[in-house]
Amino acid sequence: MIIRHLTLAQCAEAVGAVVVIDVLRSFTTAAYAFAAGASEILPAASVEQARLIQTRFPTALTMGALGGGMPIPSFDFGNSPSGVAGLTLKGDRLIQCTAAGVRALVQCQHAEILLAASLVCARSTATLLRRLAPSTITLVVTGDWVDRDGDEDRACADYLEALLHGESPDPAPFIQRVRASDFGRRFADPAHPALPAADLDHAAVADRFEFAMPVTRIDDLLVIRPMAVQPPASNDHEPIAHDRTAGANHPV
Repeated sequence: MIIRHLTLAQCAEAVGAVVVIDVLRSFTTAAYAFAAGASEILPAASVEQARLIQTRFPTALTMGALGGGMPIPSFDFGNSPSGVAGLTLKGDRLIQCTAAGVRALVQCQHAEILLAASLVCARSTATLLRRLAPSTITLVVTGDWVDRDGDEDRACADYLEALLHGESPDPAPFIQRVRASDFGRRFADPAHPALPAADLDHAAVADRFEFAMPVTRIDDLLVIRPMAVQPPASNDHEPIAHDRTAGANHPV
């Protein structure tokens, strides 16, 4: 197994198994939505596409944010894990639109296996990948922006890589990196009212959920559904090579 690291700007070239990481906040929000009972999430590349998808699924709920984390006007929910954590979404279909994580999923058109991931479901994601044993795994960090170091996603990628090696790393340093990242420090800052401290508290938790989030392609849509993953029975593992080219049995 070869592990590569790419950014949002590079992810369109990714092949094999691809894990798109967005800790703050797209795929943390998605994980809490599934924990609240949502049946599936349909990623939308734009607000316009989200509204088109909703014409096909009128009962679907919309969830997402614009750049800077501001909720999208007329959407049912923002891109807020703390905002969805207390909801009852049993069986609901959601449409999600965000500037980073969802955008990257849409761009990864050459992936044979595609997963959405964040720290709260990292171990389950790694366990699923080890069972699928693809020859190449690409970890896509989506948090790189002109004014952000993206280290919240790099921390998750590094934690995933250690887990893929069969290691049992202490999650505390990775959690601290999420909190100390450029974006993490903006939560609870009065200058960023759309970034509540509760969202950071919900995101900076490792392995809260025992499911992974594989992405399938059905007709012209991407669909994320939770997949329960039992913890591994042992730490046996095969050697995994590295390829840092940049700072599911559910094929797509």
